[in-house]
Amino acid sequence: MAEITLDRVTKVYPDGTEAVSALDLDISDSEFMVLVGPSGCGKTTALRMVAGLEEISTGTVRIGDRVVNDVHPKDRDVAMVFQNYALYPHMTVYDNMAFGLKLQKMNKTEIDKRVRHAAQILGLEDFLSRKPRNLSGGQRQRVAMGRAIVREPQAFLMDEPLSNLDAKLRVQMRAEISRIQQNLSVTTIYVTHDQVEAMTMGDRVAVMRKGLLQQVDAPQALYDRPVNLFVAGFIGSPAMNMIDADISGSDGALFAEFAGFRLRLDDEVLASRPGVKSYQGKKVVLGIRPEDIQDATLVNERAPDRTLSVTVDIREALGSEVLVHFGVDAPPVLTDDTKELIAAAGEAPEQVEARTRSMGSTFVARLHPETGAREKERLDILVDTRRLHFFDTVTSAGIYGDH
Repeated sequence: MAEITLDRVTKVYPDGTEAVSALDLDISDSEFMVLVGPSGCGKTTALRMVAGLEEISTGTVRIGDRVVNDVHPKDRDVAMVFQNYALYPHMTVYDNMAFGLKLQKMNKTEIDKRVRHAAQILGLEDFLSRKPRNLSGGQRQRVAMGRAIVREPQAFLMDEPLSNLDAKLRVQMRAEISRIQQNLSVTTIYVTHDQVEAMTMGDRVAVMRKGLLQQVDAPQALYDRPVNLFVAGFIGSPAMNMIDADISGSDGALFAEFAGFRLRLDDEVLASRPGVKSYQGKKVVLGIRPEDIQDATLVNERAPDRTLSVTVDIREALGSEVLVHFGVDAPPVLTDDTKELIAAAGEAPEQVEARTRSMGSTFVARLHPETGAREKERLDILVDTRRLHFFDTVTSAGIYGDH
């Protein structure tokens, strides 16, 4: 096994497009690192540079104690698992898994031992004589995993390996891949656009946007303390509700005011985010996660400084929970991504700002299934003000420490 280090790694294509910009990432021995972000953010390019399938423009990649910038892919001692499985259709499962070892001129006894051991780990013992066309999508992905396992590499590199599977099978294979990685203790870099996969599988998660690393941390830390608006909006499903709010003070207490509502800031949130105090009299972007909102009628507590009265627009009953959508009479927050889409469409920023001032925002609450929420009816909801999030309106940075 080995550590993998990316030191200021950059990829610039001949047309000038910078796909990855000065990426610094240290992946520990046996760690499961997930690279996540929207399409085109540079995560697959970064993975391919580690594999040697993409040339590095500047920077250094180390696997173990070796700089591998100029090392051929087959000599890097890594195994890649692709999105499309990349199996040979004319070969049996056994031969697909053994193929790389045969190319290495390994003796037949050792090949057989490794293939059968990998088949046992993956539950493929009864399928070794079958061809890929006679396998399900999940079984084909297991064969692709088996081909990587038999090589006993220093690292696994996985590029969206579950994206071709249906939702139920993806959940099953997520757990399977995590179990295998833990049992084998192989350093793993896993690329996905699915933040649920990232949160459930990674020891740490690196969030990328437009070739730049935004934040790398444990999944819970990303969720609890997103470094900026992009990470806050990307991590969590449904996404965090965001609104422009004024921080005001009264009788020694601080409040977040928006759309006619007034939330008292809990001492706990001010202790963990003391920097908010310096924003008194200023605007911030206030973030409220859907799961931090409750149906007030189900809670034996009267807290007017945490309660909002809203009208339910849409009610989505999911069995274990109910998602309630409601309007808030305040303009939506324009994130950097939204502004870029607007610019690409050729609309002037001042026109957009004038139009959005007259628009309302839509919030989502994740409520207990016993909620009495009904469409077009009023509902009192309770906000957990211990778990509010705050962001600077100019820099989009999360507000945490003293400013």
